[in-house]
Amino acid sequence: MSMDDTGPPDELRVRFETVYDATYAGVLRFAQRRVHPSQAEDVVADVFTVAWRRIVDVPQDADEARAWLFGVARRILMAAHRAEGRRQALNVRIADEQVTGRLGSGVDSDLVLHHVDLVRAWRRLSPVHQESLALVIWDDLTSPQAAEVLGISAVAFRLRLSRARGALRRHLEAGAHPTVTSPTGLQQRSTT
Repeated sequence: MSMDDTGPPDELRVRFETVYDATYAGVLRFAQRRVHPSQAEDVVADVFTVAWRRIVDVPQDADEARAWLFGVARRILMAAHRAEGRRQALNVRIADEQVTGRLGSGVDSDLVLHHVDLVRAWRRLSPVHQESLALVIWDDLTSPQAAEVLGISAVAFRLRLSRARGALRRHLEAGAHPTVTSPTGLQQRSTT
């Protein structure tokens, strides 16, 4: 059912504003407990976009409306989580194809071991670091172009890229020197 079928747009606008005023703070707290603070307001914006489109489905009671909006927020967060999982899997698949996909059966075992370390290190990177490296390495963008894609300055992107490279390097080094448990139960770095 569209908004046009239920009454004049002014009534719907007033109803939306009433729901928004009564529930915004609660929906924001709900999102803040589940995502990074920098993403919470984006989630809330998506929730209220759904509420605007489906205002006739939003319960009249403020507590019921709040619960309904929490359900919308939860579905938005679950969809984002699934999308992130698919993106991670795609990134690893792309890396796998670039290293081993076209080399055939004569793959060097050292190359395979390096690839395994690279995949592990990649998975340990934050999504921000993965995105920065992917824009430069896989998408072949310059720093200014990648900065434009992300909506940040070129200087901020270069700093982000530098941190991403450092994190990848640290994860690769950690993979080359795995921790082992000593007989006393303390973890120590392997020296071999």
